[in-house]
Amino acid sequence: MKTYSAKANEINNDWVLIDAKGLTLGRMAAEIASRLRGKHKPEFTAHIDTGDHVVVINAESVHVTGNKSKNKTYYSHSGFPGGLKELSFEKLISRVPERAVQLAVKGMLPKTALGRAMFKKLKVYAGPEHPHSAQQPQPIEI
Repeated sequence: MKTYSAKANEINNDWVLIDAKGLTLGRMAAEIASRLRGKHKPEFTAHIDTGDHVVVINAESVHVTGNKSKNKTYYSHSGFPGGLKELSFEKLISRVPERAVQLAVKGMLPKTALGRAMFKKLKVYAGPEHPHSAQQPQPIEI
């Protein structure tokens, strides 16, 4: 019995639509990361990008449990001395709601060139509108 290994030209990348309204950030991000990697497909191959394109809408209405909305902190650095900046989850959602979903998913993907290629297939939008209707993304429930 031989192990099946998918070839790059045999991969079928579907488009899926996820409505983030009322979903918990971490649980949603775990499902998105799994779909981007392609782990839900029987032809999953670790060294090939077998995942789907994922469109997330209503990112502004995602929530976190417990006190994380006040206590969860996102850090960034300008590269200059003393350039460390921090932002709470509440402020991040009010300013750039797409970034919270992107950062959660990016942390769950491989830290390689393949992981960066998978991350490019994630499209996140704050509101209910998205420009990918031509691809006919299939809505899925999480």
